[in-house]
Amino acid sequence: MRVRARPGARRRLAAPVLGLLLLLTSPTHGSGAIPSDSQRPSAVSPAALPRVRLIATGGTISNRASGRLTADELIRSIPAVNQIAAVESEQFANAPSASLSLDQWLALARRIDEVCREDAGLSGIVVTSGTDTLEELAYFLHLTVRTDKPLVVVGSMRRPETPGYEGEANLLAGFRVAADPASRGRGVLVVLNDEINSARDVTKTDAWRLDTFRSGRYGLLGVVDPDRVVFYRSPERRHTTRSEFDLTAVRALPRVDIALVYQGAPGSIVRAMVDQGARGIVVSSAGAGALSGTQGEAIEYALERHVVVVISTRAGGGRIAGRPQPEGKAATVPAEDLAPLKARILLMLALTRTNNLTEIQRMFADY
Repeated sequence: MRVRARPGARRRLAAPVLGLLLLLTSPTHGSGAIPSDSQRPSAVSPAALPRVRLIATGGTISNRASGRLTADELIRSIPAVNQIAAVESEQFANAPSASLSLDQWLALARRIDEVCREDAGLSGIVVTSGTDTLEELAYFLHLTVRTDKPLVVVGSMRRPETPGYEGEANLLAGFRVAADPASRGRGVLVVLNDEINSARDVTKTDAWRLDTFRSGRYGLLGVVDPDRVVFYRSPERRHTTRSEFDLTAVRALPRVDIALVYQGAPGSIVRAMVDQGARGIVVSSAGAGALSGTQGEAIEYALERHVVVVISTRAGGGRIAGRPQPEGKAATVPAEDLAPLKARILLMLALTRTNNLTEIQRMFADY
């Protein structure tokens, strides 16, 4: 028997179906953007929104030809953010990421800690960075900032006023993640291209493509979709509130250099690092720890002078396992699965606490 809907029921169905059709045909659908005020039934009261602070450091996302965009100008470029969060802004720096000094890293970590400590009602923080060294800054903050509030690092591959500039979309997605309570306690998050990656795992993999930030075999933590922020996993290694690295008494980070292994590599480069004052050296080895040329003798030179040598891999993935050391010889430290750039940051922080190789090895296993 065929059942007909009552005329009144048909009218009640029409409005939601029409609304769904409008959403699916909207220019913002599938773009990661939030509907504009005109698409929403009513504006959201600012008092009801989570408060998120933007701390801008510069980078391509701000690098307009006529002058760098300020933190306030970045916020004004995305009016839809007013439906997501009550946004505050702070200009920490406005320079390319590679121009930020290690002293500025220390100052930024301390500033974020200060903001979170003094403003208990703040929901989260978004930090803008240039993409060239974004993965390094993000991992440093991941190890040093003592808060479980969402801390999101964003950037862009294209400059403002160029075709396809994605900075506004990345910034909007970053605010959505920082305002979401589900982001809490996950450490520092890197958000670009509507993808959420952990600062520990993420790497810039392409000099130009928008989907450059990847986490290798581990994969992303979640995504920023039109309807909501979705998480699939959490970082397992220690970070932020569980980190032992306290910057209170740290005045400068120790020098740690990276030595690349390549066919016929001269050990003189490693010796020069030692002679110029490096307290630690990360070796970006071939495969699972292979050296070349005269690098082996140079590493012995470093170890004899109590320079900590960490062995990582240039392969882009995989774990460096510990190896038995000959009796009476100083040991190198395996970097576990940390890429050379990340291993350097962890070693710098480790050396602010100890020179003990057993303790440093424990840190690489923990973080």
